[in-house]
Amino acid sequence: MSSHREAPEISKDPVADSSDLYAFVSPDKPDTVTVIANYVPLQPPASGPNFFEFGDDVLYEIHVDSNGDARPDLTYQFRFRTELRNDRTFLYNTGPIESLDSENWNRRQFYSVTRVDATGKHTLLAKNLPCPPCNVGPLSIPDYDGLAADAVHKLPGGEKVFAGQRADAFFVDLGAIFDLATLRPFQDKHLVGQKLFNYAGKAVNATDRTNVHSIAIQLPLHAVRRDGKKKVRGRDPGAVIGVWTSAGRRQVQVRQGEKSGDEVQVGPQVQVSRLGNPLFNEVIVPMAQKDRWNSLPPSEDKRFAEFVEQPELAGLLPVLYPGLFDNLAALNDAGTPRADLLAILLTGIPDGLIDNFQNSTGTTQADMLRLNTAVPPSDEPNPFGLLGADLAGFPNGRRIVDDVVSISLRAIAGATVPLVDETFTPDDAASLVEQGLSIKDVSAKQLKHFPYLGTPFDGFGNPS
Repeated sequence: MSSHREAPEISKDPVADSSDLYAFVSPDKPDTVTVIANYVPLQPPASGPNFFEFGDDVLYEIHVDSNGDARPDLTYQFRFRTELRNDRTFLYNTGPIESLDSENWNRRQFYSVTRVDATGKHTLLAKNLPCPPCNVGPLSIPDYDGLAADAVHKLPGGEKVFAGQRADAFFVDLGAIFDLATLRPFQDKHLVGQKLFNYAGKAVNATDRTNVHSIAIQLPLHAVRRDGKKKVRGRDPGAVIGVWTSAGRRQVQVRQGEKSGDEVQVGPQVQVSRLGNPLFNEVIVPMAQKDRWNSLPPSEDKRFAEFVEQPELAGLLPVLYPGLFDNLAALNDAGTPRADLLAILLTGIPDGLIDNFQNSTGTTQADMLRLNTAVPPSDEPNPFGLLGADLAGFPNGRRIVDDVVSISLRAIAGATVPLVDETFTPDDAASLVEQGLSIKDVSAKQLKHFPYLGTPFDGFGNPS
């Protein structure tokens, strides 16, 4: 749900589908920021003989805006190349894979990293960096964690990168939420659910034990901040960055038929996928405009501001959960634009609304994951982020532990309206509504170091 299959066209192209984006000050290296962009979502671990991989024909990018104009001041481009060692076997590997250059590993991927600065200058930082294999099983890969560690690469500018399969850490009850916005803990309060249930249900993490392909990069803080400052105060506008990821394909693809196994791709890169804040295109943008949104840069997001000002879900909650959101219903009936959501999603939260905090990037409306890099990591992260008085959590960037679904639900339900309108009293349900899941409902244990996401589930141990 974060951005898994969020638009009609990209749902047919999972290799280019950006499913989750994380950006946070690294807890074990607080002088750096880590950005993780996940692609190829909802991978079942047992997927042989053709295991998942990045697209050789896809340009993957991570963008950073440091001056608030919703245009990239720093971009990292990732291009992949697949190599087949043995064209006489159908097997992914012909024996145990014990190193990244193992002769037994038949289908390998390599990638290059290019840095693009604000002037458009391209600098190739590395090429032929090996990805780790997919986690086939313990017979094929006796020490997966060791291979993954070997696939972490240092770049000349002080960056650290990783690209490969990881366990999906996003937790969401997809089955319930997209069944008329049912929240299992409140299913007996649902307009339709109260006819079927007389008890509260237990949420189910639909993405547990699935894998993704992650592109992770760790950057020195001064490399992403405005003017390259090493130290900034939290109220300094230069402390805030905007982050998003995108994927593009060449405009024209020509299939060669029997003449050749290769495809010809020509023309400029065309963006087919984009992700900043979780759930933006999935829940805010109407279905008829989702593909269009995916094709546009953040600088064009003022076109979609009306859907943030009056989100459809805010109108549905009082109907689907009668009697629980009466104050929200009155707010909806008044037609009051949701200035709180505009700030959270499109401009950042200005100074003065939350004590000792701001992550505003200015007046340009753009869907970017905004991070105040001067806020240090929390010793005990609260999964409700800013709504749980944890300044280091979503919507100040996004950490792996953050329950972005419940945070978003509470904000849309009116919990954040008092930030901009002290006369509004949120419904009691607004501070209680949640999906009923946490990072504890993710079976994979997260790492305490880069690239942070847990070991991907193996096919042998997870056959279905």
